[in-house]
Amino acid sequence: MAMRLMGLPNVDAYPEVTVTRHESYISLVFRGKDGAQTMNVPLKYVGGDAESAELWLLADLKRLRYSVRRGMP
Repeated sequence: MAMRLMGLPNVDAYPEVTVTRHESYISLVFRGKDGAQTMNVPLKYVGGDAESAELWLLADLKRLRYSVRRGMP
């Protein structure tokens, strides 16, 4: 899988992220000292199957130094 993550909040300001797979999109909720920021990624832009995309996002966000959590829809 090859997605390019762009426009993510600064990891120092928003170190925690919860990734949740929904029926038509994946939700990323970044939390930090300044509150929360949400990004929704439509599955039609991800390609492949939704679970693989979710797992790839979790791994890549961890690689970028975020503290990651898999959410429940």
